Amino acid sequence: MRERGPFRYRGEILDALWRHGLHPTEHTRPELAHEFVSDLYRHELRRLRQRLLDHEFPKREYAEHVIALRKRYRFISMRPAEWLER
Repeated sequence: MRERGPFRYRGEILDALWRHGLHPTEHTRPELAHEFVSDLYRHELRRLRQRLLDHEFPKREYAEHVIALRKRYRFISMRPAEWLER
């Protein structure tokens, strides 16, 4: 992996990052962007768990909420290097 940019992110990855409020530049290391989005995902999982504990929805619906959240963050299962154009 290149230590310095320019980093050229794949279009679909940029779209996903933008939807989560991250606007990387060509100088943003993909590892840093990945770490940020992973932290955000974990935060949302914890928040979802707290909503369950606060009885905002029945326990039987929890799994479908987790699956929906996982789908929104599907791209974090990719390695950061895979976020870049070849």
